[in-house]
Amino acid sequence: MARIRIELPDRFAFSTDIPLLMSHINYGNHLDNAQLLGIVSEARVRFLKSMGYSELDIEGLGIIVADAALQYRSEAFHGETMRVEMGVADFHEHGCDLVWRMTEAASGREVARGKTGIVFFDYGERRKVAVPEGFRRRFAAA
Repeated sequence: MARIRIELPDRFAFSTDIPLLMSHINYGNHLDNAQLLGIVSEARVRFLKSMGYSELDIEGLGIIVADAALQYRSEAFHGETMRVEMGVADFHEHGCDLVWRMTEAASGREVARGKTGIVFFDYGERRKVAVPEGFRRRFAAA
């Protein structure tokens, strides 16, 4: 199987710091792979909130996660603070990718990078819908 390669933008629209708790750590004494996705989900919620949105209300529409890909770059340990940077890329008719990088805040050591594909969804109609133009415009210049 070919290795996943994730290209990152030169700059990100958003950054947040999240400390690693014991519940994030596995038997290998480092960040658990399932917990990494939970941390990225928390960062996504904070990113949307910073723009006045929620996962259920982006200009009246919700989102669903369609896919996710990530690359590990180094271990992370209890007590470290992860800085998660996030931006938007690769728009298509119904969604886009949220690209992210996770680094250890004090040293800048890259821990992981990835992207989460989101699709805009009308929960009342139970169907995917077009990306809201206002959301698309926010990132068109980037």
